[in-house]
Amino acid sequence: MRITSEPLLAKALRALSAGKIVAHPTDTLLGLAVRADSAPALRHLFEVKGRPEGSPVSVLFSSVEEIEPWARLTPRTRALLRTSLPGPYTFLVPASPRARKHFAPGVLLKGETLGVRIPDHVVARALAHRAGPVTSTSANRHGAPNCRTFAEIRRVLGDGVEVCLDLPPAPSGQPSTLIDLTGERPRVVPR
Repeated sequence: MRITSEPLLAKALRALSAGKIVAHPTDTLLGLAVRADSAPALRHLFEVKGRPEGSPVSVLFSSVEEIEPWARLTPRTRALLRTSLPGPYTFLVPASPRARKHFAPGVLLKGETLGVRIPDHVVARALAHRAGPVTSTSANRHGAPNCRTFAEIRRVLGDGVEVCLDLPPAPSGQPSTLIDLTGERPRVVPR
């Protein structure tokens, strides 16, 4: 995956490796990423957002194949992911034993459920592909409106965000639809 600013992406990858926060565009909203396997990075993310620890965050991927080791997918859920992603959805799926062991506390809901996201945005997918599993949570202070621009991220979150991947296209401004695939049937979860 090539993006328009390889040097900026390289800077973001170095920041993630160092446990720092990277702001990135998605097809829906601006997001914040840290390495999903780093407890200190996740704690830092929660601190910067003012979010209570233990509130799960979704994980960004670039393909359904990348999700496979981290989730227990049935043929039905796999088919649904393949037909819906990339797109404006976050799917809740049962976490695999590898995910329960590897991801930082606070990534999984009740230690059992993983939120997965493959945005229809080349920058977000390039970041996920090159950095390995990273978190994807909205760019805002906990309980406050979502930041709509990278300048607003800098103003609201300050130095807590190391790198802003300010690259086109701009997000739609609408949050992703949250769909729970852990039960017998897919269920849209109200936000």
